[in-house]
Amino acid sequence: MKHLGKVIREQRKRYKISQAELAGKTGISRTSLSLLETGTITDIGIRKVIRILDYLGFELAVRPAGAPPTLDELHEEREAEKRRS
Repeated sequence: MKHLGKVIREQRKRYKISQAELAGKTGISRTSLSLLETGTITDIGIRKVIRILDYLGFELAVRPAGAPPTLDELHEEREAEKRRS
C-alpha cells in the first residue's frame, strides 16, 4: 500500500492537484486520501482506489506474487530516481 500511495502522491503533484481537489473529484475524504498517500490507511475500498487511479490516468494491474518487475516498471523506477537526484 505504501508504494501505491507514493505513486498516487507523485502523480497528483505532477498534475498540480491538491489533496482536497482530488478527494472531491473522486468522492473520498481528504483525510482518507492523505492516509492512502502515506501508506497508513487501514481500510479503503477497491472502488475508491480505482476511481483515484482512473482520475490520475493509471489502471490497476495484478501479477503473481514475487514476480520480477516488468521492463516498464524498471524504467519508471529509474526515471523517478533521476528526478529525485
